[in-house]
Amino acid sequence: MNAIARVAEFLCHGSRARHQIGFVRTCIQRSDESGGSLVEFSLCLPILLAIVTGIFSFGVALNHYMMLTNAVEIGARQLAISRGQVTDPCSTISSTIGSASPLLKSSSLSYTFVLNGTSYPGTTCTAGAAQLLQGTAAQVQVTYPCTLLIYGKNLAPSCTLQAETTELVQ
Repeated sequence: MNAIARVAEFLCHGSRARHQIGFVRTCIQRSDESGGSLVEFSLCLPILLAIVTGIFSFGVALNHYMMLTNAVEIGARQLAISRGQVTDPCSTISSTIGSASPLLKSSSLSYTFVLNGTSYPGTTCTAGAAQLLQGTAAQVQVTYPCTLLIYGKNLAPSCTLQAETTELVQ
């Protein structure tokens, strides 16, 4: 037996029937590529995990935005019908918005109310009850910070979610 045939027999686990040159090359190539799939998988896995984590993080931010928008709409409707029923409409509406968005931190919500053209930043506006006149516009604007975390790194540190709704006071 020549040296190539011995190597082929060793690499191909003793198959004596096929000692052709093409078969030897095939056996040698197969043995050299036996861990290639594992190397490719280990190189692609971090990239795939980053993509999946990014999709999940974006989904959470989108969920927060939808919840914030819905809560602001509920709050604006509540403000539109609360004329003459409350002494501090901004406090009532901010607690309504906080209740309508249970997954958001109420302490991170920033409110701005515009009642009959007068702006009230914050959660209280005792003078705003007098501004609730029938047929005038009442606007509710709320902002909430969002985070797009991927492996502990915030990819959008200045990201804020904002929802705004205007209703006519009834």
